[in-house]
Amino acid sequence: MKISIVGTGYVVLVTGACFSEVGIDVTCIDIDEQKIEGLKNGVIPIYEPGLEEMVYRNVEKGRLHFSTNLASTLDGVDVIFSAVGTPPDEDGSADLKYVLDVAREVGKNMTDYILIVTKSTVPVGTAAKVKQTIDEELDKRGVTIPFDVASNPEFLKEGAAIEDFLKPDRIVIGIESEKAEGILSRLYKPFTLNGHPIIIMDVPSAEMTKYAANAMLATKISFMNDIANLCEIIGANVEMVRKGIGSDSRIGKKFIYPGIGYGGSCFPKDVKALIKTAEQNGYDLRVLKAVEEVNAAQKSVLFEKLHRYFNGKLKGRKIAIWGLSFKPQTDDMREAPSLVIIQKLIEAGAEVIAYDPVAVEEAKRRIGEDITYAKDQYEALIDAEALLLVTEWREFRFPNFTVMKKLMNKPLIFDGRNVYEPEEIYRQGFEYFSIGMGNPVKK
Repeated sequence: MKISIVGTGYVVLVTGACFSEVGIDVTCIDIDEQKIEGLKNGVIPIYEPGLEEMVYRNVEKGRLHFSTNLASTLDGVDVIFSAVGTPPDEDGSADLKYVLDVAREVGKNMTDYILIVTKSTVPVGTAAKVKQTIDEELDKRGVTIPFDVASNPEFLKEGAAIEDFLKPDRIVIGIESEKAEGILSRLYKPFTLNGHPIIIMDVPSAEMTKYAANAMLATKISFMNDIANLCEIIGANVEMVRKGIGSDSRIGKKFIYPGIGYGGSCFPKDVKALIKTAEQNGYDLRVLKAVEEVNAAQKSVLFEKLHRYFNGKLKGRKIAIWGLSFKPQTDDMREAPSLVIIQKLIEAGAEVIAYDPVAVEEAKRRIGEDITYAKDQYEALIDAEALLLVTEWREFRFPNFTVMKKLMNKPLIFDGRNVYEPEEIYRQGFEYFSIGMGNPVKK
C-alpha cells in the first residue's frame, strides 16, 4: 500500500514514521523546502521520544520519503492524509485555508481513484467542504474521477505519541462508502491485531469526536484546578480529594491532577474552535466557556502566590524556573503556562533564570534574551530567592535538596504540579507552596 501525508508537523512525522514501520510506503509532503531538505538530511524539527530513530530507520530502508510536490506523489497512491495546520482565526474558529489548499491540489492533479482523509482537527462539515473543493477542480478540468473523503482524527499525546499510534486506545474513522471503509481497515490492520478497536461512524460524528474528546479532557483539568483553588480557601487537601474521586470508575484517575493550567497545540485551540462552532450554529457552550476562563486564570496562580509572598516586591529578585515546555517529554511551548509566568515576572522586574531538559532553544525563539537560561537544574538555583516548578519533568522529582539549599539564597519552593510531598520538603528546611494542598507549615 502507498500513502502520502501532507504536512510535516508533529502529527505527520509520527504518523508517517509509524505507518512506514509496518511496511507501508509513505511520502510526507510539505511546501517548506528548507524543512523537507532538512528531513532528507536527518534533521528532525520536533522532539518526540523515539521518533528520530524511527525516521532514520525507515528512510534507510526506503519506506519513508519526503517531498515538496504533492502532484508528483499521486501516481499509484491509495490514500492521501491531509494533516496540515488549522490555526485559530482571530475569532477563535479554525482556519481551513491549508486544508482546502490540499483539496484543490488533489483535484487539479488526480488521475485515478483516491481516498482523501482529513487527519487535521477540523470542524464538523469540513469533509463536505473538501469534497466540494475537489469536485469544483474536477469540473474545471472537465473530467469525472471517482474519489472518497473520510475523517480519521488523531488522538496522540505529545511525549507518548509513538506508543499511542502503535497501540491505540481506539481508531476513529468517519466514512461515506464501503470502499473507503475497506481501504482504511486494511491500512490500520497491523495496529488492531492485539484487539485495539476501529470505531466506524459517519464523517460528521468522527469530526465531532476529536473536538469532544479534547474538550472533555480540558474540562476535567479546569474542574480540578477550580476545586484545588477552593481547597486552599477552606483548608482541604486536593490530593486527598483527587484520590477519593479518582477511585470512582465513572470518573477515573486520569486528567484530574491539579496544576497551573493546560497548554499545547490542541486543547486551547480546540476548545476555542468548538465554542465558535456552537456560536455559528446558534448554541452557547457555557461549560466550555467556563473551562477556558478557569484555565486562563490558572496560568497566573503560581505567580500570584509568589507575588503575595514577597508583598508585591519582586523587582531585582532572582527567581528560578524549572520547566518551560507545556508538558514533559516535548519541547512544545505553544500556550505553555511558563510563558504567562515569565512575562509577569519580567513585568514585575524580577530576574529570571530557567532550565528545561529539551525546550531551551524553543524558549529562546519565543522569549529571546529577556531571561537567562541555565545549563542544568542546579545552575538555575544559584542565588535564587525562590524556585518555581512549572513542568513536571522526571529529573525534577527527586532533586538533591541539600545541594539546592546551599545554592539558593532562600529555601523557598512554589510547586505548580504538586510533585513533592509537603512534609518531606518541610523536613528539608524549605518553605513550600503547592496547588490546593493547604497552607504551608513553616518549620
